[in-house]
Amino acid sequence: MPERPATAGQIVILNGAPRSGKSSIVTAIQDSFDGPWMNLGVDVFVRHVTPRRYRPGMGLRPGEEGHAIAPLLPALYAALYDSIAAHSRAGLNVVVDVGHYDRTILAESARRLAALPVLFVGVRCPIEVVMERRNAGQAGRESEYATGSEADPIPAPVRRWQDAVHVPGIYDLEVDTSLLSPEECAVAIRRRLEGGPAPSAFRRLADSAK
Repeated sequence: MPERPATAGQIVILNGAPRSGKSSIVTAIQDSFDGPWMNLGVDVFVRHVTPRRYRPGMGLRPGEEGHAIAPLLPALYAALYDSIAAHSRAGLNVVVDVGHYDRTILAESARRLAALPVLFVGVRCPIEVVMERRNAGQAGRESEYATGSEADPIPAPVRRWQDAVHVPGIYDLEVDTSLLSPEECAVAIRRRLEGGPAPSAFRRLADSAK
């Protein structure tokens, strides 16, 4: 039986609104970073783990607190983050794309990764660029996203995401995907991991849960 690795795997969490470019950064990290990087993001859990009748699961949008599945969100995020922790403790690197807008869930999620190496990255993108991507669609996924119209160029759900997803804005690194390609974002993340100060964002967020 293989020996358990002595060191925990690195965790990189990408937080941003839908269509901000997180999934493309995940792919760039998996393709270019050394060692296996496991993708445990929200898209994976929604599409391949969550039963259809309970979707969008963790993809529930800001402002939908009255939705029938809303009471499940704390348990879903707890399961996601416990899985991230288990992979890291097994010595596997993990990259995660999420859209945190509930500060209580974010703080509790951070607490679950206590003592593990976590880099928390804010993935920013101007709302105009987000709408261009939503309206253009990509790889058959456009039906999943609200799009604009002449009468309503920026739908309310898109504005709510943009307003809520980066609160409180505590990050170890921020990237803007309107200025950087996914590969350039991955390079910035690698440089931060290799040469920056010890990440502290998740520790500070966990402390806010106490």
